[in-house]
Amino acid sequence: MRCTYCEWNCELDESKFGVCRMYYAQDGRIKERFPHRWSSCSVSRIESLPFYHVWPGSRSMTIGTFGCNFMCRYCSNGFIARQDPVEWQDRMFDLNPDEMIRMAHKLRCHNIVFNVNEPTVSMPSLLELHEHARKADMPMGCFTNGYTTREATDELARVFTFVNVGLKGFSDEFYQEYIGIRSIEPILRNVETLARACHVEVITPVIQGANDHEIDDIARFLADIDPEIPWHVFRLLPEHEMKGSSYPSIEGINRLLHYARTRLKYVYFHNFVGSDWVNTICPQCGMHLIERFSLGCGGDRLDAFHCTDNRCPCCGQEIRILGERLAWKNRGGAQWHR
Repeated sequence: MRCTYCEWNCELDESKFGVCRMYYAQDGRIKERFPHRWSSCSVSRIESLPFYHVWPGSRSMTIGTFGCNFMCRYCSNGFIARQDPVEWQDRMFDLNPDEMIRMAHKLRCHNIVFNVNEPTVSMPSLLELHEHARKADMPMGCFTNGYTTREATDELARVFTFVNVGLKGFSDEFYQEYIGIRSIEPILRNVETLARACHVEVITPVIQGANDHEIDDIARFLADIDPEIPWHVFRLLPEHEMKGSSYPSIEGINRLLHYARTRLKYVYFHNFVGSDWVNTICPQCGMHLIERFSLGCGGDRLDAFHCTDNRCPCCGQEIRILGERLAWKNRGGAQWHR
């Protein structure tokens, strides 16, 4: 039986677990090896994940599992994504959907975000969690690499209210050499599909000398879909097999973003301390509308929010934001307050 979740189309049986090593087949059905078992469960500011245009200031419960359908040579989570999940059994969190929702409420979280590894390696658990989260009026978001089947992509759009897609390059050659897959085409297809179905942000980790020459192509592709897609250009600090690589030049990458800023309304450049390019600027009049403070390495946080009803108070330009500005600490029932 073949896996229907990602484009590898792996053959599964009771002892064949596919590329991600998270599924098997039994009695004509695909089953999870580790349902409702998690590698992590913590609380983060939504800006630090990063989502910049989703309930600014909100408190997110972040979760993850194990395994991935990519073999990124530079993966910062390679110790979780690429390690055999069997080796993690003693360190797994057992939380069923009811327990997860209760914990999210107890920790005063507004939303749940799957952000450690690829969500389609744990889809049955996430589908079940979604049903409980929907009843609790708790939106869910995720990060995905986009190498998913059409059917799985539709499921992602149904389960997750907001999605950040990792568009890691813009050529088959890059994906073959650095990611280990044959073609970028399914990813490009799925970015378009998701952008039509839910709130989408895109993140691109830049490796100098590997994918920095593809920045203009990515910007053009995203602008053709929707120029209001927020694009996070991430200064990658290589890990895993590339931890000896030089860190990318901040000034060099920023110069390469000139064209992107003429095509896309919201281009962010971060993952280094004190970035000047993490603020949301009104595309109409240039006013700084949402100010953020960047500590690098996932340390971004909301600093000031100047929008009025998600509009520029100066010119009235509407700023695409899913939800409203939320206070970090205050929650009343299932409803957050300014």
